[in-house]
Amino acid sequence: MSSKTNFDRNRFRYFYKQMCRIRHFEKTAIKAKTENLVLGAIHPSIGQEAAAVGVCENLNRNDILLSTHRGHGHTLSKGASANSMMLELLGRNGGSCSGKGGSMHIADFNVGMLGANGVVGANINIGVGAAHAIKLKGENRIVVCIFGDGAINRGPFLEGLNWAKIYNLPILFICEDNMYAATTKTVKTTAGKGVIARAQSLGLEAQSLNGNDILEVDHVAQVFIAKTRQQGPMLLHLRTYRLSGHTSTDQATYRPSEETKMKWLEDPIAICADLLRNRGVPQNELTKIDKDAFIEMAEVYQAAKLAQFPSPARAYEDVQDIGDPRVDCF
Repeated sequence: MSSKTNFDRNRFRYFYKQMCRIRHFEKTAIKAKTENLVLGAIHPSIGQEAAAVGVCENLNRNDILLSTHRGHGHTLSKGASANSMMLELLGRNGGSCSGKGGSMHIADFNVGMLGANGVVGANINIGVGAAHAIKLKGENRIVVCIFGDGAINRGPFLEGLNWAKIYNLPILFICEDNMYAATTKTVKTTAGKGVIARAQSLGLEAQSLNGNDILEVDHVAQVFIAKTRQQGPMLLHLRTYRLSGHTSTDQATYRPSEETKMKWLEDPIAICADLLRNRGVPQNELTKIDKDAFIEMAEVYQAAKLAQFPSPARAYEDVQDIGDPRVDCF
């Protein structure tokens, strides 16, 4: 989509760096889980890095982002600190949610990351609510709501897209389609022509693209983000694949081994590396970028392991008691 003459090497060098950072953060998170330092599940996004970077790096800091249970990559790309995220995963002081949210509920309001969500599809209506608030306030920002292919078969998908279109809200829906809803192949449980047809039936402009091709994701995301700011709700369908299991402990035996082997040939980081090499970036530079990302995450992990746990006295901080019947009755 872009020739050598107008290809911005610095931009895509940075994208490569961010994808390497996500990959090594995920690998480190898996290590933390195997060392019993993480309570709850880890849902790696290994293989889906181009989708996160290509979309989120085109957002403004004050734009709102909502993610799924597989949200580490999105959160890093939106500008959150890897250090505060790792502290959060390990439940330590200094975590982005004070160690209370963990992996599936990671958030950082300082960079517009409204939160990941462990309930499939629940973030869609939360995102629509945020977009409606933005419109009522007359603010110049948008919401990007990322959900998986499994979410399109749940009620919030229809409700959210319908509401967004009726009120012409500034929200871009991103279906990050990795082909599997947990352990079930999504095509087996999806009637009709799929997510694009459903979005178009509600009047949204929608487009499907290769979510592993950082060049394509970056280009189309720029266009759709700009249109969303001007015109209202839209949808992008990013076709990708998780190269790991559904969770860090899932061996993914429900997938044909040949399928996964072939999908490794579409690794988005390798695709980006090829893109850069073909535009004159030497391999030793790419190797250094990857090594630096590995070192960064190793240091982040070591710091998190040494950090203190929050005091038990902080357990009731940030807990809303407005409307508590135990209070209202007396």
